[in-house]
Amino acid sequence: MTGPSTNNVLHDTSPWRAGFQRVYAVLDKTLSHAVVWLIVLSAAISVLQVFFRYVLNNSLPWTEEAAQWAFGWAVFLGMGLLTGRDGHISIKLAGNRLSDGLAQGHVFVVRMIVAATSVMMIINGSDFVSRVMQVSPALEWPMKWLFVAVPVGGALNLIFLLKPDQGRWIASLLQVLAGAVLYTLIVRFAPGVLSADSSATILIIVGLALIFLEVPIAFAMAFGAFVAFAPKGGIMLVVVTQHMSASLNSFTLLAIPFFIAAAAIMNAGGISARLVDLATQLVGHFRGGLGQANVVTNVMLAGVSGSSTADASAIAKLMVPQMEKQGYSRAFSCALTSASSTLANLIPPGLGLIIYAALASVSVGSLFIATIVPGLLAAFALIITVYLVSRRLGYGAGQQRATGAERMQAFGYAVPALMLPVVIVGGVRFGVFTATEAGSIAFVFAILCGAFIYRQLTAESFLEAMREASFDTVAVSIVIAAAAPFAWVLAFEQMPQTIAQSINAVSENKIVLLVLINLFLIVVGLFIEMIAAMVILVPILVPIVIAAGVDPVHFGIVLVLNLVIGALTPPLGVLVYTTARVGKADPVKVFVAIIPFIAAMLAVLFIVTYFPDVSLALLHLLKP
Repeated sequence: MTGPSTNNVLHDTSPWRAGFQRVYAVLDKTLSHAVVWLIVLSAAISVLQVFFRYVLNNSLPWTEEAAQWAFGWAVFLGMGLLTGRDGHISIKLAGNRLSDGLAQGHVFVVRMIVAATSVMMIINGSDFVSRVMQVSPALEWPMKWLFVAVPVGGALNLIFLLKPDQGRWIASLLQVLAGAVLYTLIVRFAPGVLSADSSATILIIVGLALIFLEVPIAFAMAFGAFVAFAPKGGIMLVVVTQHMSASLNSFTLLAIPFFIAAAAIMNAGGISARLVDLATQLVGHFRGGLGQANVVTNVMLAGVSGSSTADASAIAKLMVPQMEKQGYSRAFSCALTSASSTLANLIPPGLGLIIYAALASVSVGSLFIATIVPGLLAAFALIITVYLVSRRLGYGAGQQRATGAERMQAFGYAVPALMLPVVIVGGVRFGVFTATEAGSIAFVFAILCGAFIYRQLTAESFLEAMREASFDTVAVSIVIAAAAPFAWVLAFEQMPQTIAQSINAVSENKIVLLVLINLFLIVVGLFIEMIAAMVILVPILVPIVIAAGVDPVHFGIVLVLNLVIGALTPPLGVLVYTTARVGKADPVKVFVAIIPFIAAMLAVLFIVTYFPDVSLALLHLLKP
């Protein structure tokens, strides 16, 4: 009787399980469409503002607010989706190498922290919403309807955490309940156990410990801020969700989804392929010609996309198989593609530059101009490295030179894409439009090129590209939102001033300071993803370097260059893992093959750091 009884139980529960799976599938699809169309709506509103301002000479007062509201809701709705799909940014260290028992325990702890943070977002976020009385200036909408996105996002997290993992209902339920209990215990006992005067110390210990425990970075930072303020109790707990809510209410940050979407649509619409063809026709006959073309393609693509990860994936898909056919090793091809894709953050409109500008309150246009020479210098260093390595290994010899007619034809196809960087950089620098409006223009331009010039963008490929771009946007933006309370705690406790005094005790010399910061950032880059590192470190480091007399625009380029090098180094090495996955190469071999390219980038870092005019001379020359 035991056997049949067990079988009947399984048979009886399977329809329920299938029903819940269908419910989650519908919820996932509905939210996915909502996120995509909210981002499309925010882009359309920004384009409308440009049209009214320059065509009708009549600016609309409400467009920035409407675009920000659409963006904020897209991020917090998408957060739940990423929780359900395990798509949040996190550091992967030893979790995949644990035994089955330890791995299950590790997953339980990670999801418990996510659940506790989500409960905090619901309870304290709702408390904050109940206190909000103001209305938006232009639309005159109650601001509480923007800020309620935080508790809604927390609720969606819990809903997706309750999704049974391979039918393990009890485990999913226990993870959520454990998170709720953890939240309650911290609120109840933290004031008596933890010191209210050690918020910054608690924040750093808890936040970094959770990050290295492989808790998604956004949840690690938000939970760290919550624990840091828990000893103060009362209204201070509202601060965490307040800053999460307000952080995305920034028109500058809207440039992030627009440029990510533009990059995805360029790949789907055939623009990237045209740039590859042009680069191959121009430099394919040199020693290591396809390698040279790889670098040149990334230079041209960087001027449009701004996303290193998007470029790494696109170029690996297009060029790695082609390079292998011409005798290049797969590991070398992926290593070069990884190194070259860093140019997307070093040549405007790099997303790293936009994020730094928002965090450090410096001009996006100034950063765009100041990074042109360092970005091209990095490209030149990579080209020299390709030549030297190819000469030593015998790559790329004897390729036929393209004819003038072939080059002109390739150039003609690529002209629309090549015009866009000039429009973006010039328009932002000289105040024609903002970086966000430039991103929306790039987005629309990519659609028009893909659909009507190259005729490769279809409705299906557009939606697929937008889905991919939307999830990348949410993954990046939710880290920025969670880092806002993290940074506020540091500022509240005057952590930057304390660190500055410690550094000044070592030396007040600006050169020594930059040496120490460079060494520190290189170590940070080994373990922490670029965007997460920026949102944590910019509020700390920028006041220090300004006090030492370092131009914040110059320092922004040094910071971004340091952190993109970190994207090439183990154990994190996100660009290496991206190209290795797309190019089907062994990541270990790619890490070995990338060593010469890292050396070249470090040489550029030295030049850019200690010769500020490399960055600032062009900026001073092109003052509007």
